[in-house]
Amino acid sequence: MSDTTQTGPMLAADGTPLKRSLRRALRAQKMRALALIAPLLIFVLLTFIAPIVDMLFRSVENQIVGNTLPMTVEELRDWDAADTPDEQVFRALFFDLFLAAEAKEHTKLGSRLNYEESGISSLFRTSGRDVADIGEVFQDALEEIDPAFEEAQVWAEMMSGGAGAEANTRLLSNQIGRLEQLESSAFNGDIGFVPGAEISEILPNTARAYAAFAGFTYFVDGDVVAEEEPWEAVYAALAVDLEDPATATALASYSGPSADMLRAAAAAELPPIDMKAAMIDSNKDWARPNFWETIQTYSPPYTTGYFLNAVDMEKTPNGIALRSEDERIYGILFKRTMFMSLMITFSCVALGYPIAWLLANLPSRTSNLLMILVLLPFWTSLLVRTSAWKVMLQQQGVINDVLVWLGLVADESRLVMINNQFGTIVAMTHILLPFMILPMYSVMQTIPQTYLRAAKSLGATNWTAFWRVYFPQSVPGIGAGSILVFILAIGYYITPEIVGGTTGTFISNRIAYHISSSLNWGLAAALGTILLAVVLILYWAYDKIVGIDNVKLG
Repeated sequence: MSDTTQTGPMLAADGTPLKRSLRRALRAQKMRALALIAPLLIFVLLTFIAPIVDMLFRSVENQIVGNTLPMTVEELRDWDAADTPDEQVFRALFFDLFLAAEAKEHTKLGSRLNYEESGISSLFRTSGRDVADIGEVFQDALEEIDPAFEEAQVWAEMMSGGAGAEANTRLLSNQIGRLEQLESSAFNGDIGFVPGAEISEILPNTARAYAAFAGFTYFVDGDVVAEEEPWEAVYAALAVDLEDPATATALASYSGPSADMLRAAAAAELPPIDMKAAMIDSNKDWARPNFWETIQTYSPPYTTGYFLNAVDMEKTPNGIALRSEDERIYGILFKRTMFMSLMITFSCVALGYPIAWLLANLPSRTSNLLMILVLLPFWTSLLVRTSAWKVMLQQQGVINDVLVWLGLVADESRLVMINNQFGTIVAMTHILLPFMILPMYSVMQTIPQTYLRAAKSLGATNWTAFWRVYFPQSVPGIGAGSILVFILAIGYYITPEIVGGTTGTFISNRIAYHISSSLNWGLAAALGTILLAVVLILYWAYDKIVGIDNVKLG
């Protein structure tokens, strides 16, 4: 006999190694499966995961301050917070605020900072109306020196020039902030509004202010720059540049457009520039260092401020500190939410266990009839069920009337069972009870009755047989129902809003308030993130103690 032992790798029918062929077949199978679920996966990512991630990102995002007041933020970097900032900071504020007011962005910034310091919203709103009047003083003075300053075409020619476009694109992008995403390819001599390199070097503030005006006019308003008279802020910027003695020296040798007009303006006497006094005259709150501290503290693009507010703390120039005692509300709400959710869970366990036991041990016909009664609340609107409890629990409601009729309660001493924690617990126990019964029933159905009979035949009492044999096997159902009810409870806000009053509301009610009423989405996102973290921690603890593999939902 000859030896036919194969020494090489096993081959498939097409001659390729068997292992490679199997890997290829498995990969093709996985790709087909992925292609089948890809539409659903994309749908879930776009409509569920992406909005949640975006909302959670809002809890740390804080770019509105730096985008709206870029020059002010830069000037405040070295401010020591000992006194009101100097003139340079107020000048930067004037130009930033002027552009923000034109774009209607100053009120949004005021609303954001008002979350941290009450009163800032009205400060930005009033000053946003006055910045044009502050700049108009310099506009009138320059037009009195030479009426040509009133001509839009003169300004376009004076500030035109393709050279240096890249540098001015950066200035414009910094100024425009959140208004538009501007592409550098759009800035060229054909458009005719980008300040040239030479004039930008001589009049840097004017070039920046005109670039902001031109960019806003072209990209936001959609108008022709050469046909629009510059903003008052451009005249104020020119006055700031002409105030510098070095500007007059540079203009002496300048031969570009409107050179004579600029030299005449430099030689004339312009109104004194005191932006600090003008802004404080507009609103005296600009003299308060604590408002400036808020702007400085919340100028970085990302912040922990929302999370600190969510735990009753705040950022200060001296570090993190607790809020005053009368402002600490979120700690109370979190504790109340946890406590009441646990009480609702325990109530559902106490009421649901006997019902689930009956459903699992009664004959099928009777059990099915009772199951319909358990599922009946699902066919009724949540709002209707909650409103019904409001009618039943009020002092002139059904329950109090019955208690008075039975003589258990005096008519003048009716029980207060609504607009408090008791009303919330009762209403939510009724609403969430089916979510407790169904998992327990599905587990109890699988427990053989022969186990109890065997235990009794060995001498165990009814209680011992139940506690030592039946109950341990029903724990997975209790665990599944408890974790389901608890997670649903801490996120409820409709029922606590209707029947909870001031002492029975949850943290979810505050989240809903910030999303729909105060529009403080950052704080709402921070509160939601903390609530999510609490749920995940409890889920992890449950997994360690009970084991998530033992949970059975039926």
